[in-house]
Amino acid sequence: MSQLTSADRIAYLDTAAAIPTGRDYKRRAVDALDLRPGHRVVDVGCGPGTDLGRLADVVRADGLVVGIDRDPGMLAEAGRRVADRPGVDLRRGDVHTLPLDDDSMDRARIDRVLMHVADPAAALVEVHRVLRPTGVLVVTEPDWDTLAVADEDVATSRRFARFVAGRVRNPTIGRELVRLSGRAGLRVRSVEAIAVVFDDFDTADRILGLRRNSARAVAAGELTDAEVRPWLRRLTAGPLLASVTLYLVTAEA
Repeated sequence: MSQLTSADRIAYLDTAAAIPTGRDYKRRAVDALDLRPGHRVVDVGCGPGTDLGRLADVVRADGLVVGIDRDPGMLAEAGRRVADRPGVDLRRGDVHTLPLDDDSMDRARIDRVLMHVADPAAALVEVHRVLRPTGVLVVTEPDWDTLAVADEDVATSRRFARFVAGRVRNPTIGRELVRLSGRAGLRVRSVEAIAVVFDDFDTADRILGLRRNSARAVAAGELTDAEVRPWLRRLTAGPLLASVTLYLVTAEA
């Protein structure tokens, strides 16, 4: 997503949040936070504020929701979406150096952010720093090495999946969360592996970039146009089945 504009990224994130699996895993992540009225919770990499309102509804007026993102465009959109919520505080910052005091947060949430950052291990150490001793972190990250697209041309599907994973900075971060959380001093409470399944071409194309990433793979010499054209034609005609595994990890400070 690094080549997309802020508007493109916002549209992408909104689409991902709106599909049934997106709604389901987000609900499960918020439930795992075990939020209470009065809690102080930080959404690390809050993006356009997709989930800030849901968090604010739970912590209520005497709580605090802090949304942190390094992208001004994302924060501007988040500000528009939570303009009527005085208990939400938006701050520009980086996950490696959070603009928060030590032991200041009851809960922390990270959703599909660590796959993009320079140093996920350092980011988890930083989140641990800002959590209170009884604090809880819930983090959800995909494992792009598990991407699978069903087609009779298995070789092309596999090469497409490898190409997509290769475009992500930390493609296997999902499976690494337990190890990195422990190294950061967090105690892992639970791990869930969630299959994100796509069964229609349009949604899969928007989220997985079937057209755009296969075109990039051809331009990079990883696939040929002669392979991609019939592959896409079959996927478009359906039935389509594609999936990727998302890991949801709950850890305590």
